[in-house]
Amino acid sequence: MRRLLPRRTGPLTPTARVLRLRRRISLLFALTSAVGLIAMAVFAVRSDSARWREQLDHAMDADASWALGLLETDESGRLATDVLADTVNTGCPPLTVLLVTGDDRDGGPGDPAGPDDPGDPAGPGDLTVQHAPPAPCLSVSNGVVLEAGRAAARTGEARGFDRRTTDGAPVRVFALPFYAPEAAEDEAPQGVLVTTADATAQRDDHRRLVWMVAGGCAVLVLLSAAVGHVLSGRAVRPALSALGQQEAFLADAAHDLRTPAASLRTLAETALRGETDSTDVHRRTLRLAEGMGRLVDGLLTRARLMSGTATVARQPLRLDQLAEAVAQEAVEGSTEGHRVRIEAEDTIVVADPDLVRRAVGNLLGNALAHGHAPGVPADVLITVARDGTLTVEDAGPGLPPEVADALFERFRSGSGSTGLGLSIASWVAHVHGGTLTAGLGERGGARFVLGLPGQG
Repeated sequence: MRRLLPRRTGPLTPTARVLRLRRRISLLFALTSAVGLIAMAVFAVRSDSARWREQLDHAMDADASWALGLLETDESGRLATDVLADTVNTGCPPLTVLLVTGDDRDGGPGDPAGPDDPGDPAGPGDLTVQHAPPAPCLSVSNGVVLEAGRAAARTGEARGFDRRTTDGAPVRVFALPFYAPEAAEDEAPQGVLVTTADATAQRDDHRRLVWMVAGGCAVLVLLSAAVGHVLSGRAVRPALSALGQQEAFLADAAHDLRTPAASLRTLAETALRGETDSTDVHRRTLRLAEGMGRLVDGLLTRARLMSGTATVARQPLRLDQLAEAVAQEAVEGSTEGHRVRIEAEDTIVVADPDLVRRAVGNLLGNALAHGHAPGVPADVLITVARDGTLTVEDAGPGLPPEVADALFERFRSGSGSTGLGLSIASWVAHVHGGTLTAGLGERGGARFVLGLPGQG
């Protein structure tokens, strides 16, 4: 039987950690927005719920207060509802008059369950129906009417309740206690006037508001999540860019130093076996060390240019003189008889001398290395114009068509080299606000044109 083991995942890369941080920031932004929106939505829904109930209670309070003016008492102090019955004969709003026949106030013998309990089981006969509409427009059960009356009688204050009719429609029941004309402050109410109002329209409006608020909150939460994702992406973009530049630098270093390191190892093993002359070994070792030094220097320059940490010391510069100096150094350092010609006019540009020297040197070095046939010395022409344009043209085989569009990208020279020199030259032109283009020369070889801003 094969045993299943838990899958182990390796540590996250720096880029993966930054992306995970972005997701967490987006989620936190969305959750914060959701909490705020939900709190506002709950407040709005509850406020609307209390508002429509208060409006109905206020309207029914006005009806009940008007009806109280129609109640009279006879000579014996008994309540007479004849005027009310004769005046309110439509049954809408339905008005029910309840008389208190026992002590139903808070703490009284008819209040075993305590105050504010609509379902307090008061004893029979505590409230009696003195008047009820014969054909009410809203029919509620006697239990609902008595329940509301008991609650108002216990507290001595007007009360409103959400109930339903016998047909199941939502209504608002309102109970208003009234007192005898000369009643003391602590005396129980003489009776309770109960009325009802249809709440269907208000509940439907409230339900629509709830759905609108819920839908709006959902849309706003999604929108805030999208905005948070965009903002978090902008926040982590510098970190991702720095990580990308770091990874590119490490890739460049590993790619460029692998070959010379392997050559040094092979040369050392050959020297240990005594198969070559020590003078030749030293000469080849020195040449490899110089090449590796140039590679490391170029990698560091490119990394500083890409990260923006390289300081561009702009100053007026004689481009023609700089080109002559670079050409002379290249010819003196060459042992293969290469030829470099210069056709230059007095040209002043505003640029960093060290960076421009490196760019011109890289363009010339590329021409001397690849701008000729095997075994034939290179013939390179450098032209400097007054408008700040420097042209390096060779008589070699020209540019391969498959790499012409990506010539200035790293590792894309197409001729067996790293392509780092042309990449650095392109970056130097970019940081100075200039241009670097490549094309076919008049002699069939490659032609590179470096344009720098002039003094003006």
